[in-house]
Amino acid sequence: MTLFPELVDTVLGTSITGRAIQSGAIQVRTYNIRDFSKDKHRRVDDTPYGGGKGMLMMAPPIYDCYLHILEERKKDGFEGRSRVIYLSPKGTVLNQAKARELSESYDALTLLCGHYEGVDQRIIDEIVDEEISIGDFVLTGGEIPACILTDCVSRYIPGVLADSECYEKESFSDGLLEYPQYTRPYDFRGRTVPDVLISGHHKNIEQWREETSRLETEKNRPDLLT
Repeated sequence: MTLFPELVDTVLGTSITGRAIQSGAIQVRTYNIRDFSKDKHRRVDDTPYGGGKGMLMMAPPIYDCYLHILEERKKDGFEGRSRVIYLSPKGTVLNQAKARELSESYDALTLLCGHYEGVDQRIIDEIVDEEISIGDFVLTGGEIPACILTDCVSRYIPGVLADSECYEKESFSDGLLEYPQYTRPYDFRGRTVPDVLISGHHKNIEQWREETSRLETEKNRPDLLT
């Protein structure tokens, strides 16, 4: 649910998520909240009670958009588990564990993208199950966070990636940052590939990856080790 469906469609329609949508591994539908405004100018915002700068998205258009989604799912025969998420800097910060939990626990996610100064609290109280943030900073809208959440969660869906190892060996999947990786050429400006990686000794390679993964974590994200 967004004011800028074209932004979401453009971002998610490319690369891995784009191919996943085309193959049917995942389905992404965007809904323009303005389409559910009863104002002749398709207005969806108003000044906040109590004063303050900026505009606030009104509850009725969002709620009607949500009801439309429910009706659409009913017509499609959807009977799975679903969750409504509001992308908000006040939410819990997204991490790999949360992405995996969402992919395994729900068959559909409804993402609400705020804009301006956010949305009327009553729509959060009425329909939202959870608020999620992508970091301790503020953006102009929830579309980019929604795309990030969709991309992150979809990587766990069968058929999106070629092999489960594509996400099982990545940063944060086991609580550590990913080890450094190299490809051809062997020598780049005097910097060569670690000899262990061209040794063909799989046990030593695995041990090197585990050790360098821990070193990378100690260097860049020591908080993950605690």
